[in-house]
Amino acid sequence: MSFQATGSGLDEMKLGGCQPFLDQEEAEEAEDQQLLEPEAWRTYMGRRTALQEFLTTDLSPHLLKRHHARVQLLRKCSYYIEVLPKHLALGDQNPLVLPNTMFQLIDPWKFQRMKKVGTAQTKIQLLLLGDLLEQLDRGRAELDTLLESPDPRPFLAGWGRVEQRLADLSAVMDNFLAMMVPGRLHIKHRLVSDVGATKIPHIRLMLSTKMPVMFDRKESVAHQDWVSLRWFVTIQPPAPEPFELRFKLLDPRTQQECAQRGIIPVAACTFDIRNLLPSRSYKFTIKRAESYTLVYEPWRDSLTLQTKPGPPEGPAPRRTFR
Repeated sequence: MSFQATGSGLDEMKLGGCQPFLDQEEAEEAEDQQLLEPEAWRTYMGRRTALQEFLTTDLSPHLLKRHHARVQLLRKCSYYIEVLPKHLALGDQNPLVLPNTMFQLIDPWKFQRMKKVGTAQTKIQLLLLGDLLEQLDRGRAELDTLLESPDPRPFLAGWGRVEQRLADLSAVMDNFLAMMVPGRLHIKHRLVSDVGATKIPHIRLMLSTKMPVMFDRKESVAHQDWVSLRWFVTIQPPAPEPFELRFKLLDPRTQQECAQRGIIPVAACTFDIRNLLPSRSYKFTIKRAESYTLVYEPWRDSLTLQTKPGPPEGPAPRRTFR
């Protein structure tokens, strides 16, 4: 026994199931293609692909996010002057002058002036980094808007300006990357006074960066009348560094409680502070100890901890039963 299905309704169903549907993006692309000749359309698609590739690789959101994080880190760093000898003259048999020895030859007043120059140069460099990063953010937003334009004709007509914008943003990115590393300090005057020596060493001044000192918030804990503090540096220096730990009681209630504060020099990355008051909040601040070569330290980490409650005062009242 055989069955045969007939009827226009079934035929329409078959045609409807086999006919591919264009999604919205394909439909819009088909509309845009009707606005251009085939050759112009191919040119448009090639340039659009090139722009998308630039935004995906050279100016991707992930890359910009990383650069924002690096600039935030640099704003928390400490900046120092490094004094280095340039080189020895040809035929000079004297040993290389070490930086510690060179400090004895440098005029202290002139060196203080150079520290002010270093401070200004560091501040300007950080401001420029922020400005360059804003330019990259704005440039990406502009190019994103251009890609979202429904009409391809203005895109093709203004491609010359787009190419110039891409070249400008590439130059901004190059400047940004070059400025991420502190550079050389330019010396206008001699730092070494005339000491009557036959040869005055040539000196080179560089700005160096040290990563910020930060509290370990997991390992720093408060107890009833003492706290255990831990801190770290992201990139550990080759030699141990001295630190300066500050603490103070928040909202002191008496003159005696106002004395619950202090500055403690520490030669390690851990310290316990005792004889604190229970159930009170204390603020702790950590930084590197002052250095003769420090030029700029805009940030220091702070931490607030509350000590635990002490034992209840006095015996508990007895209950009487009748």
